[in-house]
Amino acid sequence: MRSGVKVAIVGGVFVVVASGVGYGGYNLWQGINGGSGVGTRSGGAEEKRSGPVTGDEVESAAKEFLAAWAAGESDRAAQLTNNPVEAGHAVLNYREGAKVSRAEITPGKVVGATVPFTVSATVTYEGQSKPWTYSSELTVVRGLTTGRPLVDWKPAVIHPKLTKDGTLRTGEAKAGAVKAVDRKGVELTKERFPSLGPVLDQLREKYGTKTGGEPGIETFVESGTEGVADSTLVTHVQGKPGRLQTTIDANVQAAAERAVKQHPGASVVAIKPSTGEVRAVANNPAAGFNTAFEGKQAPGSTLKIVTAALLLEKGLVKADQVTECPKNAMYYGRTFHNLKGFELGNVPFSRSFAKSCNTAFIKKIDDVNDDSALGKEARDVFGIGLDWKTGITSFDGSIPEETGGEAAAQYIGQGTVQMNVLNIASITATAKYGTFKQPFLVSKELDGRTFAEAARSLPNSVGRQLRAMMRATATNGTGAKAMASVGGDKGAKTGSAEVGGQETSNSWFAGYSDDLAAAAVVQEGGHGGDSGGPVVASVLKAG
Repeated sequence: MRSGVKVAIVGGVFVVVASGVGYGGYNLWQGINGGSGVGTRSGGAEEKRSGPVTGDEVESAAKEFLAAWAAGESDRAAQLTNNPVEAGHAVLNYREGAKVSRAEITPGKVVGATVPFTVSATVTYEGQSKPWTYSSELTVVRGLTTGRPLVDWKPAVIHPKLTKDGTLRTGEAKAGAVKAVDRKGVELTKERFPSLGPVLDQLREKYGTKTGGEPGIETFVESGTEGVADSTLVTHVQGKPGRLQTTIDANVQAAAERAVKQHPGASVVAIKPSTGEVRAVANNPAAGFNTAFEGKQAPGSTLKIVTAALLLEKGLVKADQVTECPKNAMYYGRTFHNLKGFELGNVPFSRSFAKSCNTAFIKKIDDVNDDSALGKEARDVFGIGLDWKTGITSFDGSIPEETGGEAAAQYIGQGTVQMNVLNIASITATAKYGTFKQPFLVSKELDGRTFAEAARSLPNSVGRQLRAMMRATATNGTGAKAMASVGGDKGAKTGSAEVGGQETSNSWFAGYSDDLAAAAVVQEGGHGGDSGGPVVASVLKAG
């Protein structure tokens, strides 16, 4: 074996070490394999094998690949896989991009065709070295055209966090560390507030260089913007964290985290109506997709806040005006009914709102005489669909123009309406304050972004009536039980969204107390007041 390269048996497994002068041109092929190559030979020609790889083939192929990788021989390592192009690039980048100057690879016990192994590497950047140890595994398969045993190439062979779209890098991470704090200066961490994990990651990537911090030197997986660490693997020089002020309130966030834990598939957002500041955002599960900000679902009867505002503005109803609430109502051949088929008869519209009578709303559609009116009301007064700049990725709601029965379904928050709890919390906040204030997590002064502005506010008389109906819902309507423990000037609206393929409806709830509004959804949670209501109440009481 050449100087600086060792292959040894340690505790029954072989160890491949490439050291000394680093990656300088070692040819391990003859040294490890004894010149025999792979497969068997007959008359000087390689015999093509078939069937599952044998244990000897697995060990031999793994040994040769790991030795070539450890020695930095990217071309040789690549030819020992079933995807030479991608594998060669990854092994070469391990040396040149990740700056690995030394690698010792210790395979573990072979399990079938899989070989686990441990990598003890040294990363050297600008004269400074740092150890890097981790574990991964590879699988050996038979080549389709050659019959040779080959490493089944996956980027995760190089490192388990490496994906097809990722690249290993060592250098200055552009997004410096960020110390995110709530509105009172309390530090916000993923450990204390798990639901903020995806939020904090986005804030770091977007504002890491705008908060006065200094980026550190890291070995990291880069899969998005160049130089932005998607996943830090080794920290060489600690960056100086910048201080990022958010609108989150730690107390309200803590209450939101506790509340959603009680219900799988729950999401909640809390907003300050007078400013649009987001006070809390929480999801269960906490990691992964931020359903609260990015979800797209029918919100059920919580959208009746918008529909009621439309009917009030057009003078088609008044809070104290008697309207009909029958058991069923038909529109363009489509029949609509109330939950469990209830009917109220002729009652004030405020009563129909408080009891969430679908048919009372459906029977007014002919009088509106404009299929696009609901979408216009949502956009022009409540800011829906106006390209919100919250500070992170968010969806700002959609009510596409429809006709006939599909347009009628939109009036009660069904059909093609798409919302999330951020949108419904904002609609609730607008009803409380009277004017749309775009929700946001960080100040617009941080990056000069422009907030969305609605075309007009709620007329004063409409706002007063809408709040009176929401107050009645919270005190003696469908939201009364959930809101019983909530104090202050309060209002609510429940929603049960029927979703195709689900036996149980999604539970939606919207409410406010003084200058805090919140909305929640619990997937397959049933009636709005049963599951979503307690989540919202818990958050409002913490405000």
